[in-house]
Amino acid sequence: MRGLETPVRKLRHQVFTEVAKVAYASENVNNDIEAIPYKITPGDVPLYRESIYRERAIASERVRLAMGMSLRPEDKPVHITDGIELSNIDQKYYEPPLMQVIPSACNSCADNKMEVSNECQGCIAHPCQEVCPKGAISFVNGKSFIDQEKCIQCGRCKAACPYDAIARKIRPCAAACGIKAIESDDLGRAKINTNMCVSCGQCMVSCPFGAIADKSQLFQLIRCMKNGGEVIAEVAPAIIGQFGPENNQKKVKAALLELGFSKVYEVAMGADVGCVTEAHHYVEKVVTEELPFLLTSCCPSWSMMAKKFFPEMIDSVSNSLTPMVATARTIKQKHPDAKVVFIGPCASKKLEASRRTVRSDVDFVITFEELLGMFDAKGINLDEYDKEVSMHDATGAGRGYAIAGGVAEAIEKCVNEYYPDVDVLIEHAEGLEECKKMLMLAKAGRKNGCLIEGMACPGGCVAGAGTNIPINKATVEVKKFVKASSKPIPAKELEEIELP
Repeated sequence: MRGLETPVRKLRHQVFTEVAKVAYASENVNNDIEAIPYKITPGDVPLYRESIYRERAIASERVRLAMGMSLRPEDKPVHITDGIELSNIDQKYYEPPLMQVIPSACNSCADNKMEVSNECQGCIAHPCQEVCPKGAISFVNGKSFIDQEKCIQCGRCKAACPYDAIARKIRPCAAACGIKAIESDDLGRAKINTNMCVSCGQCMVSCPFGAIADKSQLFQLIRCMKNGGEVIAEVAPAIIGQFGPENNQKKVKAALLELGFSKVYEVAMGADVGCVTEAHHYVEKVVTEELPFLLTSCCPSWSMMAKKFFPEMIDSVSNSLTPMVATARTIKQKHPDAKVVFIGPCASKKLEASRRTVRSDVDFVITFEELLGMFDAKGINLDEYDKEVSMHDATGAGRGYAIAGGVAEAIEKCVNEYYPDVDVLIEHAEGLEECKKMLMLAKAGRKNGCLIEGMACPGGCVAGAGTNIPINKATVEVKKFVKASSKPIPAKELEEIELP
């Protein structure tokens, strides 16, 4: 479903665009926000649901989340704009949690259930019944029937059926969650366990009903830009190709400047500093056996999971600043009064920018998906855009951070260049389920001596929840961009970023 222009994606885009329009031009914010659901679902005929009233109710919740606000209570009459005075500001606004399930949009999908389809032939051998360890399968009217009270979802019946007539039904959101943070409420609807969730957003992009959404800082960012302050953008390397194959980095930078950003820098600059730091860290700490292994720190969901579920490994998580934070701090040093906006593919960066344990120096975080809403709200069509502004801030190593394996590859290249006599042991995992397995192996002592890269999204940053194009296309575009870089790796002595 990723990369397809589905009605769910169109709905999300409509919401971001309409909210951006209100932020840019509205003289009566409350009235214009209340009107958005009617713009999304005009007329008297529902477009996707059985009822126009349900469609508009769901759209109302999407609008609130796009404003950074939480969902309305289901049992009280509350306007869309209730509490908007807290959100209608020109600085960062975040009301946890980041990810929320819209109850009225949830389809209450089956939660891990074995079910017989109409493909059942009622065969004489009935292998499904023979292999069931709980006696949960009987034959009713000549067809296989599963007693859900007895079934333990072991899947043996499915494996034994010669007609593939038994299906395992599981919530798409739950299947996508590698740490099992999706639960059920009293009505069988999906519910996120916020104590476990690391906000990677894979549940959101996997729900075919669009019932899960993250909160946005889009409105507050535009308000900040309208008020005339200096606002600087730092763009993640995964931006390559996100707005069409012909819309290169130079064109996107020109469009960002036209939106009102005073300057635009590559986050890959911070990645360059990070891979140098972690190359030295690996040699000084892991090769000397002071640490058993080194975990990369650039993916916030990966490092959050490691610290949350494997607290004994905290010392092994690299203390290198993430590329987003390293770049932002450098910008703030040169432009102390400026607001810094991270533009990237990642939902959990919104949490990283808001954490209190490490100062991020990032004032706003928006995704590529949200940026597209800003472009459309201002009438900027990149396919018809002819302006370009050069952006050449980083090396191929830092730009390669956008794809799975790219972080470890960059660090390995640096170690090989700076310490030619040192052999690097590389491991990488993508998707939180695989990441968790990797950490369990590391805990058991089976990854000693390794540099371990973890990416919460399968495919890396190009597969983040806020991206616009298919993962495979994004990967190809980033690889081409890395290959075309004039410098493959940063210098060994690189300890800070020099802004052009």
